[in-house]
Amino acid sequence: MDIPFGDIGSIFVNTLGYWWLIIPAVFIGILMGAIPGFAAHNTIIILLPLTLAFNVEMALVFMVSLYCASHLGGGVPAILMNIPGTGGAAATTLDGYQMTQNGHAAKALALSFIASVFGGIITTAITILALPILGQIGYHIQSVEMVIIMLFGLALIAAIAAKDLLKGLVAGSLGLMLGAMGANQMHSLPRGTFGSLQLFDGLPLVPVLVGLFAISEALVMIEKKSIIKEGADVSNVRPNWGQTLNNFFGALKHWWMVVWASVLGLLIGVLPGAGASIAAFVAYQQAQMFSKTPEKFGTGHEQGVIAPEAANNGVTTGTMIPLLAIGIPGGSTAAVMMVVLQFHGFPFGPRLFVEQPTLAYGIIMAMMVAYIFMLLAIFPMARYLSRITAISTLYLGPMIVAFTLVGAFVPRGFVFDIGIAVAFGVIGYIARKTGFHVAAILIGVILGPLIERSFLLAMRISGNDYTVFFTSTVGNVLWVLLASTLVGPPIVRMFKKLIAKKQQEKIT
Repeated sequence: MDIPFGDIGSIFVNTLGYWWLIIPAVFIGILMGAIPGFAAHNTIIILLPLTLAFNVEMALVFMVSLYCASHLGGGVPAILMNIPGTGGAAATTLDGYQMTQNGHAAKALALSFIASVFGGIITTAITILALPILGQIGYHIQSVEMVIIMLFGLALIAAIAAKDLLKGLVAGSLGLMLGAMGANQMHSLPRGTFGSLQLFDGLPLVPVLVGLFAISEALVMIEKKSIIKEGADVSNVRPNWGQTLNNFFGALKHWWMVVWASVLGLLIGVLPGAGASIAAFVAYQQAQMFSKTPEKFGTGHEQGVIAPEAANNGVTTGTMIPLLAIGIPGGSTAAVMMVVLQFHGFPFGPRLFVEQPTLAYGIIMAMMVAYIFMLLAIFPMARYLSRITAISTLYLGPMIVAFTLVGAFVPRGFVFDIGIAVAFGVIGYIARKTGFHVAAILIGVILGPLIERSFLLAMRISGNDYTVFFTSTVGNVLWVLLASTLVGPPIVRMFKKLIAKKQQEKIT
């Protein structure tokens, strides 16, 4: 599995030769990522006959380019209309939409695009250099470690609850309860399905996402004249090229957060089944906990956009690593890619790096080239997309509901899912009007079943021995990190206040 350093340049040049395939894949990916329900794996499935007709190298370049672009596209509606295009963009709504309401939509888009593109470029470069090492991470992360990692994401509920403890915890608990619907993880007995076969596999994520964010937001939106708050600064709604460039240069000052959040996304993406949602929530929680101004998060803070978007795009590279290194897809999109690659007789695991190392590294290189091409697309997008916020909500509201209901139907093809989206739209609307945070509900719905599955697996393997969660070296390190992220920052801030108070007393 040695890296063919001498071939890196030739692999890059060879991948650039597929520009005619990468460019349309990038635009298709951005468009589909911006439509809730049309995630990368759905789009690849729709275009499956096309990818099967390509040779294996062309199919790979097309699929990974589309995959990377869809993650960038998911942040667009999350920022402009509080509607995450993908689950990984749900955390972006917390600050991105607040910036839009404050009249800074163009700036929020610039932050999102810079974090996405450079986060992707950084993680692909790291992967090319460290693929053999990263490929081993999956062997050391078991169900015990997965439980602790997901607790980092659940900790975001506590951060949200800090503003209103009771309402935050109620919203999070409701999400966990709803996430428990479906077949029991141990005995496959139905729970809370009300006799419906469509709920046997649990609540489908896309209709829940569409309802909680899109439909509820459309209902709230119709009550207002404009997305932008009254009295907000609207001078940047229609930015010129100079303002657009300033927004991009301003985003680059957060380069350190882009680096660590994208690396965090890469490491979480390597874990099979973790995915972009967990990475984005964990990155947002960590950014808030270690911020010098945590109270600004949720009010339109720039770092609240940077962290989840960088992590979200770091995951794209990470999900490919277990597929290449051990033959296990790291997510739903990687699973669909695996079908196409198996059709072409693609070897997975250690055989791949012995028989076709150039092809293995070519996949990661295709991701890097795709992100480089995205650099050319994000400048006009950041300038012109923000103008959507100037459209009257009288027209935007019905359009959002129509598009998102189609998005709710697409993944499974059940009319029942449209009903779920409408039901969660009502729940989300009531939550918004009464001061409950819909993001806390969504975190519970997403992470609840995943934690339960890993917890029960750990219990079954250990013979119901709860001490198993403290017997792993990696797990113990993660416990310490979790405790330090929850307890450390508040203690540091408390000491700073005490020191500042004593200094003020000395002065007076």
